[in-house]
Amino acid sequence: MSQDGLQKSAILLMSLGEEEAVEVFKYLGPREVQKLGTAMAALANVTRDQVEEVLSEFRDKAEEKTTLGMASDDYIRKVLTKALGNDKAANLIDRILHGGDTSGIEGLKWMDSGSVAELIKSEHPQIIATILVHLDRDQASEVLGFFPERLRNDVILRIATLEGVQPAALRELNDVLTKLLTGGDKLKKSAMGGVRTAAEILNFMGASEEGTVISAIKDYDPDLAQRIQDEMFVFENLLDLDDRSIQLLLREVQSESLIVALKGTSPELREKIFKNMSQRAAEMLRDDLEAKGAVRLSEVEAEQKEILKIVRRLAEGGQIILAGKGEEGLVE
Repeated sequence: MSQDGLQKSAILLMSLGEEEAVEVFKYLGPREVQKLGTAMAALANVTRDQVEEVLSEFRDKAEEKTTLGMASDDYIRKVLTKALGNDKAANLIDRILHGGDTSGIEGLKWMDSGSVAELIKSEHPQIIATILVHLDRDQASEVLGFFPERLRNDVILRIATLEGVQPAALRELNDVLTKLLTGGDKLKKSAMGGVRTAAEILNFMGASEEGTVISAIKDYDPDLAQRIQDEMFVFENLLDLDDRSIQLLLREVQSESLIVALKGTSPELREKIFKNMSQRAAEMLRDDLEAKGAVRLSEVEAEQKEILKIVRRLAEGGQIILAGKGEEGLVE
């Protein structure tokens, strides 16, 4: 959720009243509760116009929604069980709902990251990896921050190569977490872990920690390290860069490369690029984009990757800071 979205949600909940706000919080996860609670505590000098704007926006969005899809897990379980019987439905339900039986892990999400790290730091790295893929990505990154460098690198490598969670692993996880994780023989393989999960966790790490992890993975498997890096920062993430960083990047990018790379991108990203150019340069780029016509997707992706290499080089040199990193901003 964006900072603007957090503030609007905080204003909405403060406007609803105590009992209604309590009911909303019952449906939120631990990280959402923490972020939203912090936003509510930070509210000050909210004007009547702001409240009315938030309520109006909420009403408009609420009118677009239906109840279809709410509480769908129970509905799916009942329908498939009645249609197929308990035995046939069991495996199918688990594949569709991705191992909902591991809900006991939710207990860890309410603990502070330091306590989670203390609880699991002595376990086998494979067990730690299995635990972390169940946590929110930012919490998993915080937990890793409490580990020694060698253990941190080992765990990220195991997350990146984790193709699923086997029943035996989940049973062992249940022993490690005791009452926090429930389940047993009925647990099925869950589609968790992999390159994207590793990348999402690394996105919340500081640049120095991230660098040592990637370096260690490169020693083990250069191709895997590259795939993780490719997932960590995609072209649309340029939206998260500040204007100064965009301007630095544009100085390094050839205009023809930029034209091809912008094909198929969101209007928001294009506007971000345009506003960080001179008026004349922006007008020329708009005209070139329209005149370019259709471009093969493979060509677009190739140019975007080349630009992302420049982004990484600038980030590694400390000239720009990628959004989402565990870094403090620069003060001039």
